[in-house]
Amino acid sequence: MIRPAHLRRLFVFAILTGLAMAGLCVRLYVLQVVRHDHYKEIVGDNTQRTFLKQPRRGDILDADGHVLATSLPVKRVLADPSLIQPYQVEVARVVAPLLSMSETELLHALRPLRTNESGVIYTNKFVDLKRKVTHEQWLQVTQAIAGITFDLDETLLSKKEKMFFRNLRRKGIYADDDFQRIYPSGRLASHVLGYVQEAERVLTNSTKRVATVEMNGIYGTEHWLDAKLRGTRGWRVTETDRRQREIVVFREQDVEARPGLNVTLTIDMFIQNVLEEQLAEAMKKFNPKSVCGIVVRPRTGEILALANLPDFDPNFPSKSDDLSRKNRAIADMHEPGSTFKIVVVSGALNEQMVTPSDVFFCENGRWMFKGKPLHDHDHGYGNLTVEQIITHSSNIGSAKIAVYRLGEEKLFDYMTRFGFGQPTGITLDGEIRGWVKPWQKWDGLAISRIPMGHAITTTPLQMVMAMSAIANEGRLMRPMLIDSLRGPDGEVFAKFQPQVVRQAVSPRAAKQMVSALKTVAAKGGTAPQAALEHYTVAGKTGTAQVPGGPAGYLPHKYVSSFIGFFPADNPEVCISVLLEEPDIKKGYYGGSTAAPYFKAIGEQVANYLKIKPDRNDSLGETLVGGTNAAPANGVAARRP
Repeated sequence: MIRPAHLRRLFVFAILTGLAMAGLCVRLYVLQVVRHDHYKEIVGDNTQRTFLKQPRRGDILDADGHVLATSLPVKRVLADPSLIQPYQVEVARVVAPLLSMSETELLHALRPLRTNESGVIYTNKFVDLKRKVTHEQWLQVTQAIAGITFDLDETLLSKKEKMFFRNLRRKGIYADDDFQRIYPSGRLASHVLGYVQEAERVLTNSTKRVATVEMNGIYGTEHWLDAKLRGTRGWRVTETDRRQREIVVFREQDVEARPGLNVTLTIDMFIQNVLEEQLAEAMKKFNPKSVCGIVVRPRTGEILALANLPDFDPNFPSKSDDLSRKNRAIADMHEPGSTFKIVVVSGALNEQMVTPSDVFFCENGRWMFKGKPLHDHDHGYGNLTVEQIITHSSNIGSAKIAVYRLGEEKLFDYMTRFGFGQPTGITLDGEIRGWVKPWQKWDGLAISRIPMGHAITTTPLQMVMAMSAIANEGRLMRPMLIDSLRGPDGEVFAKFQPQVVRQAVSPRAAKQMVSALKTVAAKGGTAPQAALEHYTVAGKTGTAQVPGGPAGYLPHKYVSSFIGFFPADNPEVCISVLLEEPDIKKGYYGGSTAAPYFKAIGEQVANYLKIKPDRNDSLGETLVGGTNAAPANGVAARRP
């Protein structure tokens, strides 16, 4: 017979057992149902690994397919100090010289324990030792680690100890595939190309965080077309065992990286090199603050070369400063000086308010306008035709055309027609608009100062595109820098075409302007040093003062330039050369500083492009249209 006390104990036991089972069921329900996804992710993090595959960044090529920027396969060397402890000293002694690291530096990286930002000590299992290691260097590292010996007889070790040394040699130091951006020609076209900068990016997917290093384009084409060049990242999602080895049969995803597109520029490597060599000569001779040069095809707007000095080496951008990396051709603005006279004169010709043979009295070099004097250089001039105003670059003559014929509103209209005060649309970051004040806000003097390139600021690119519009029968083109985008197999993804911005002036007015500009590089003009032996040159000099100081302009500071094209009546190239603040003791007029380098560049470019000559100086005759030195309409270029 069961005693009552025993029955009570059995009852309590049954109740407790039931409660325990109920609690267990609730716990299992929470684990299996309520928090199933959470624990599944934790388990997945412990066994599932995501490996990112970096894409190859596309190449940048010149117009003839020469490589300007490319990505070479290299290795990223990493380490797992937990597999090396306590043999860091032996490993560092062997590996450090091969990675161009000091033993002390490598020992510090291989320390077994680290402290995070919160002060928590953790086991060091991942160290990024060295990037951009060549395959040859990595082969030397693997061979050195495979042959490393320790002060013990490994044949006497246990199976577990032998496995430790096996893992140390095979997995203690390892490598991932990587790419290195290379610019084979160094500084050549550095402002057009830009450079890349590597940055670590953490990708998060639910509870998983994967760190990767990406190349980001900085400046130039590298930045403008960054999304096209970088390609698409690949990945592999797989299961690993407790030793972090992949279980291939459980590989879930394996997506190959897609390389970036290759970019073909309109830049010609030979012409770019010629331009940079001549700009370097100008820097050496005149010691300016900077120099800038641009070579353009007037009919298409294709930029064949663009350079600035100082420049930088995109392979080592950190060794340069911001000013050296600045693309002055699009990011610097200056008062253009007399090169701007093409705007006022072509505008008046287009409106038929003047003809090339119309005469203006140029006041013998000093003209009082609204109580302020306006001067011409040298001794000044008396009567000059419109064409001769361009020939001799008369400030007073161009100002009178604006004041008495064109007027403020019309002058402003032609300034905007030629693209001033607006970005040109070049496919580079950092372009500025220049500064053009609306005509309604001009003071009384502006109408007389703007024609000679004062009271307005422009970029070198804006000026060369305006001159190219004159060469191109009055059509202003958008500067073209990118020719095409192609896949790694050569498939064309995009082919870009020349774009006309607007008709700035009529073909008739442009032709009259070309005739006037021919006289500038002829005998009696402001730039005879720009003349080419076998080609008729049309162009314009510019010598602008640098604004600043209490007097309005800095003393003895000038921006000197020459912009010209040839053959004048059938232009193939337009070339701009600009020197910022040359040493005035060595010269500062555009005709004596910039014009000779226009000639040096033009001679080599003409020979390289096999441009058909249009004149023969040895015979004193013109081969294709026009005249050697005689202005249009039979008006002689002469001093009054």
